[in-house]
Amino acid sequence: MTITSASTSVRGALSAAEVETIRADFPILHRTVGDGASLVYLDSGATSQRPVQVLQAEYDFATTSYGAVHRGAHTLAGESTDAYEAAREAVARFVGVPADGVVWMRNATEGLNVLAAALTDPEAGEYALRPGDEILVTELEHHANLVPWQRAAARSGATLRWIPLTDEGRLDLSGIDGLINERTKVVAFAHASNVLGTITPVADLAARANAVGALTVLDACQSVPHLPVNLTELGVDAAVFSGHKMLGPTGIGALAARPELLAALPPVLTGGSMVERVTMETATFREPPQRFEAGTQPVAQAVALHAAVEYLGRVGMERIAAREHELAQLMLDGISGVDGVRVIGPGTAENRTATVAFEVEGVHPHDVGQVLDAAGVAVRVGHHCAQPVHRRFGVNASTRASGYLYTTDADVERLVEALGTVRGFFGRS
Repeated sequence: MTITSASTSVRGALSAAEVETIRADFPILHRTVGDGASLVYLDSGATSQRPVQVLQAEYDFATTSYGAVHRGAHTLAGESTDAYEAAREAVARFVGVPADGVVWMRNATEGLNVLAAALTDPEAGEYALRPGDEILVTELEHHANLVPWQRAAARSGATLRWIPLTDEGRLDLSGIDGLINERTKVVAFAHASNVLGTITPVADLAARANAVGALTVLDACQSVPHLPVNLTELGVDAAVFSGHKMLGPTGIGALAARPELLAALPPVLTGGSMVERVTMETATFREPPQRFEAGTQPVAQAVALHAAVEYLGRVGMERIAAREHELAQLMLDGISGVDGVRVIGPGTAENRTATVAFEVEGVHPHDVGQVLDAAGVAVRVGHHCAQPVHRRFGVNASTRASGYLYTTDADVERLVEALGTVRGFFGRS
């Protein structure tokens, strides 16, 4: 990627020429699928593709410095430890938190489960959930930010409540004064919906939670890769995100939290690396973040994620967000213009990401996906790990297209063109 001029700091959207320059860094985008159709990748909401810079960083580390971290005194161990902690510092800067507030996880789901489990432990002290407490989520949550809180409520005796959705697919905040109250201990919600694309009012909800002494937990999986995100400025207490959705590898994510919150929480996973002193009867634990990183660490993955955030930083998150705003409107206009197709969620690009879910009248989403795949267009089909969202809009599943910094206008045109053939293919037009 050669987008390194002063233009990367401009707030305007990436130009078509700049998107093509970016695409040159992604070898997989130039392959063909099926009967020779060029690939149109519109499934970045599930997992993003990786540029050569990220692939090369992981390869270079594996072939020059690979070793166990925080163990041993030899050269490779020292270099690996330095690379591992440098990645932590880079990711922390990227999301606006101190380095000792970033805990490596396998993915965001693990981070949410660890946090929810820690809050049901009496050793969490003032943060521990108890009978009579309330946990507030929203109706647009991914299962990863719903099921752990269901389990936390069942284990602790707390009550689970939720913010409903409007018909447009945005949070219905008309009853928020009653939902966030003196009994609320946790307010957990997505920054952006993985189905509807809806961007939620994070700062306002965090301020309301803070006013009653509740913790704010943010699922930032669909925002950190696509928007400028400073978690400290947003006022959240903890957030999670996954590397594979932001040009990085699978197998690594982060729980980013206020260091003082982490310091007050007990470990959930125990074993090596996170202990301080162990006898046959007792153990003491290291300070965060190591307290929550039991076992062999994801060192190579952290190195690759470091390269990914550097790549995104060079392009500029403001410019990526502006470009995705254009893509969102382009997809909405094109998809909604196809006969028999209904967009699920907000109908405008205002406060939404370039993730658009839709229903094709009379055709199952899996069949829609197969027709699109035959045309070279890769999308997601199913309930996207968000069954309550789909139930709210009267469907069991949907087809979802999601763009990213490497998505072109021509990609969207290919999607719309192929989508226009679906109902005819099944004799539904």
